[in-house]
Amino acid sequence: MQALVLDAKWDPRAGYPLSDWEKQTGKAITGSSVWRHPHLSVEKVADPKPGAFDVILRVKACGVCGSDIHFYEHDADDYILYPGLTKFPTTLGHEFSGEVVEVGKEVKNLRVGDMVTAEEMIWCGYCTPCRNGFPNHCENLEEIGFTIPGAFANYISVGAKYCWKIDAIAERYGSADKAYEAGSIVEPTTVSYNGIFVRAGGFLPGAYVAVFGTGPIGYAAIALARAAGAGIVIAFEISEKRRELAKKIGADFVYDPRAVSPHQVILEHTKGEGADMMVEAAGAPSKTIPEMEKCLAINGKIVQIGRAADRVPIYLETLQVRRGQIFGSQGHSGDAIFPSVIRMMAAGKIDMTQIITARYDLEKTVEAIGASRERGHGKITVKP
Repeated sequence: MQALVLDAKWDPRAGYPLSDWEKQTGKAITGSSVWRHPHLSVEKVADPKPGAFDVILRVKACGVCGSDIHFYEHDADDYILYPGLTKFPTTLGHEFSGEVVEVGKEVKNLRVGDMVTAEEMIWCGYCTPCRNGFPNHCENLEEIGFTIPGAFANYISVGAKYCWKIDAIAERYGSADKAYEAGSIVEPTTVSYNGIFVRAGGFLPGAYVAVFGTGPIGYAAIALARAAGAGIVIAFEISEKRRELAKKIGADFVYDPRAVSPHQVILEHTKGEGADMMVEAAGAPSKTIPEMEKCLAINGKIVQIGRAADRVPIYLETLQVRRGQIFGSQGHSGDAIFPSVIRMMAAGKIDMTQIITARYDLEKTVEAIGASRERGHGKITVKP
């Protein structure tokens, strides 16, 4: 089969302290400090084989994520920009849906022909964090498209326990093709759902919500906030095309943060009360967090979802006198997150297919990722 393979050189930066675990596993905890000279190409690779508890999916749709762009891009020293867990070479792609074409002998809950999407966080279920209910922080974590083969390919092998049926989405759209496209956007939507509702505990209907950065995670945050009854949703985005999409997906007001003072805009729209919840989906906390501090409502919450290997100074007095809270959020597994997002899509509460702005064949996946660099698209989808 064909697959988009990323390879890079293991070359830790001077001063980066490799852990014993990194040396033993060949996985980098901070990828941007280890992997150099990235190379992407569509290659012929062996077809995957299912283990006893796995299924083989024929990939129907796979979205280009910001992390895929950060594999493609690099800094002045030719290190990848993605700061998270990685192991190369591997096939990229982790926002996907597909049709079950083969099942392992121990699989009981899925059959050939089922339409599914899948989690990207491959948690073990046995370590202490998993047993304590924190699968996104599994000590033996693997990540599809980051440390193990992903879905920019014709086929992918996935553990059946990570798969979720999307039949109800197909019933909503009345089209298998449309359902597979929607199914491929479940994963990024669950990332926002986890940050807003699980990690930060959500907000009361009528709350003021601000979203910084309107890539797919930001779009999902806007749509979810609107569906959950936010009184006002304010978004900030530097791309004009993405600002237009932000309004389409549910934002009341959208601004270029370079043209306004974000905290002043938020205070104006909230009559001086500030935002009850602010979502950092831009991956630029050194620029966004200082603005958030200046317009945090009493009992306000800040949710950090965007990834950035950055230290940000925080004036703790603001958190104390305003009863503020900051929540770090990673992943999307557990807490009924996947089925909840699927139900919202099936009920028509959110329609994330609106953010798809381009579709590419598998052979042109490198071009698809390159096009995403322009930050003018909402979501680019690859359809093998």
